[in-house]
Amino acid sequence: MCESNVYMLDNEGKQKLILEAVDKVIPAGDEIFFKNIFGQKKTVKARIKEIALVDHKIVLEENETKGK
Repeated sequence: MCESNVYMLDNEGKQKLILEAVDKVIPAGDEIFFKNIFGQKKTVKARIKEIALVDHKIVLEENETKGK
């Protein structure tokens, strides 16, 4: 299987699962679209921090707002 789980880092640096078994990732500007093998779709405003293919994991972090 080639699917990955997608996690978002919270304010404490912990990974929160946002979508399982993702097989499609489409970045578009400051958003990323995900679709999994069950047909579930999710678009998030984030950036990719890490992709660990062997671990089947995609880790996201929130986009920094301007002015910080």
